[in-house]
Amino acid sequence: MDLKTEAEMLHKVPMFSRLELSKLKLLAFTSELCTFDGGEVLFEAGDAADSAYVIMEGEVEIVVETGAGPVVEGVLGPNELFGELGVLTNSPRSATIRARDGLVALRISDEMFLKLLAENPEAALDVMRQLSDKLVRSQDQFIGLQKQLREQESVRA
Repeated sequence: MDLKTEAEMLHKVPMFSRLELSKLKLLAFTSELCTFDGGEVLFEAGDAADSAYVIMEGEVEIVVETGAGPVVEGVLGPNELFGELGVLTNSPRSATIRARDGLVALRISDEMFLKLLAENPEAALDVMRQLSDKLVRSQDQFIGLQKQLREQESVRA
């Protein structure tokens, strides 16, 4: 995949869609294009968050550990960004990410990702919106799980 193609694909990622093509080419140039086989783990929960990823082709599974073992919490596909939360908060990975099938992803170093946000307020605003959206979805899931637990407890009583 050449630099121009990578930049054009990055333009399809919502947070990068307003950036100039020259900035996207620079981002593509300073990032690493990685390929993964189905089932291959990109990173595990607890790992240091040293990069964010953009899916160019394929899908990944978000895997979380539960008392009953690993559970696939969600699936992400082309043009989606992941791993950014750990980079922004400088905290360990909260979930394991595994390639669903063959995967091509652009690995953006934490340093480059933070520099991109610092120099491009429109991209930073998009990241804040996406993270807010994730927070709302997580809150909704949490409330739903609490409700299920209360219902199960009332059935047992």
